[in-house]
Amino acid sequence: MPANPAPAPAASSAPASGFARLLNRLSRRVRSTLAPVPEIPATLWMQTVQRYAFLGALPLQDQAKLRALSALFLQRKEFTGVHGLEVTDAMAVAIAAQACLPLLHWGEPAKALAWYDDFVGIVVHPGEAVARRQAVDAAGVVHDYDEVLLGEAMERGPVMLSWPAVDGAGRPLSGGERGSGTSVVVHEFAHKLDMRNGGADGYPPLPAGFLGTQGAGAARERWRAAWEPAYEDFRERVIIAERFGGERPWLDAYGATAPAEFFAVACEAYFVSRERFAQEFPTLMPVLDAYFRPGG
Repeated sequence: MPANPAPAPAASSAPASGFARLLNRLSRRVRSTLAPVPEIPATLWMQTVQRYAFLGALPLQDQAKLRALSALFLQRKEFTGVHGLEVTDAMAVAIAAQACLPLLHWGEPAKALAWYDDFVGIVVHPGEAVARRQAVDAAGVVHDYDEVLLGEAMERGPVMLSWPAVDGAGRPLSGGERGSGTSVVVHEFAHKLDMRNGGADGYPPLPAGFLGTQGAGAARERWRAAWEPAYEDFRERVIIAERFGGERPWLDAYGATAPAEFFAVACEAYFVSRERFAQEFPTLMPVLDAYFRPGG
């Protein structure tokens, strides 16, 4: 980090002990209660919203709210650059702004950010990360393999992000429009929301009175009735494209791997390319509006 950082917290260079982490957490809570939240410098904020078109397209009132949310987010989180990467102020603000986008209409900043209070650390890689995995097949044989990751959210743990993937949010892949609805930050933080009621399964906690329902069971059923057929239809389209040469869907095919991934990929597209998402998934648009814009 620069010698005189903006509101972005300094990148950590080594893991702290459990006791040290506890002291740091308590210290942050005291500072956030007693000290005013620093503002993100206007020049740095303007550079961020100009770099990411989906942020710059927000109404000015929403941009101001997002700036306040992002400043508080930066005060509460710790960034760690690995493999020699230095997390600059500009990088930290870019991550904060995208991470806070889903919380924009969820009340006052401190209340909204409580949805992310199960973790502190954000680990940023200079490229793709490789994770060692283990799986057991139907015959009970254990297989070890490597998985290449652009991001990962751990339940009650840190968020890992690849900086090139963060920086490329909203930009089409070469040769077409595919990729224009992507944000790895929104994706991983959508998983964080999904995990607030257990492991990621595509069924996040829903607000009271969701879509006019009475009770949590009715809300969950309303959610299921919209998402299950949309997921199955998308999964079928991806299979046809990959196996039989059909037209490739606009939405990231990774969403076809599991309901939790479909939810996260849909959230990316909803925030990054709202109009196109509404065309592709008209039945999901009002559901996500009701979820991310309650009372709106």
